[in-house]
Amino acid sequence: MDNLIDGRAIAAEIHGETRERVARLAARGVKPHIVFVRVGEDPASRVYVGMKERTSGELGLLSTTRVLPEDTTQAALLDLVRTLNADPGVHGILVQAPLPRQIDAPTIFAAVDPAKDVDGFHPVNVGKLLLGDEGGFVPCTPAGVHELLIRSGTRIAGANVVILGRGNIVGKPMASILMQKGRHADATVTVCHSRTAAIEEHCRRADILIAAMGVAHFVRASMVKPGAVVVDVGVNRVPDATAKSGSRLVGDVDFAAVQPLAGRITPNPGGVGPMTIAMLMRNTVRAAEQNCR
Repeated sequence: MDNLIDGRAIAAEIHGETRERVARLAARGVKPHIVFVRVGEDPASRVYVGMKERTSGELGLLSTTRVLPEDTTQAALLDLVRTLNADPGVHGILVQAPLPRQIDAPTIFAAVDPAKDVDGFHPVNVGKLLLGDEGGFVPCTPAGVHELLIRSGTRIAGANVVILGRGNIVGKPMASILMQKGRHADATVTVCHSRTAAIEEHCRRADILIAAMGVAHFVRASMVKPGAVVVDVGVNRVPDATAKSGSRLVGDVDFAAVQPLAGRITPNPGGVGPMTIAMLMRNTVRAAEQNCR
């Protein structure tokens, strides 16, 4: 079925726009610079940061990765963040989650200069998003989902949107983006979570269903209205004896069962994932542009 929303193709389109902006900055003698801060050797974090480094280089951005040991104290990490905040040659700062148990992630995110917070997690940027102030940075995954909807021609205004998951990284900011008054928004948004009663009934009313609960194959065909747009944000590892590693990654949507019903659907992988990095690169270039004004 040709109802896929191709995240890789849309991300490539955005990367092309980003390259043009990087070239305009280069003509002014400016090269956008993002610093990735990784604490410890979490395997997934190493992979994610590596992907972001490669994309930065491909788009003409400068990237630096600072790796701190697993036993780094919160005070030491805060000192590094303050140093990066004060460095005029750094335009974007990303502290890779998850962080070790001795470190309070919200405290670290709140320490990043909001003007360099290209992950969009600083309370100032969170507040701007909720208020509809476009001057802040929007978290990359929900911003990427929004672009997928826009560039796939999905009608958002007046749509019934159901978001599965109320997390600070996807669910809450996603709801804030889509409920705003304005272009590419004006949706009626319902946020469902682990305590929501009759969750299937909510899902069956959705014109746009966004799954971000972190539960493998949670969304079944019986939960989807025929013709709905389904976006799968989930990344879950499940056992798979046929895989070399003994496991594989799946989304929150039972793709094989839901695809025949959906009007449009994101694959997983190849849907939301590429968009997250594309939005991070775009945020970093924007931070450099704003720094030049």
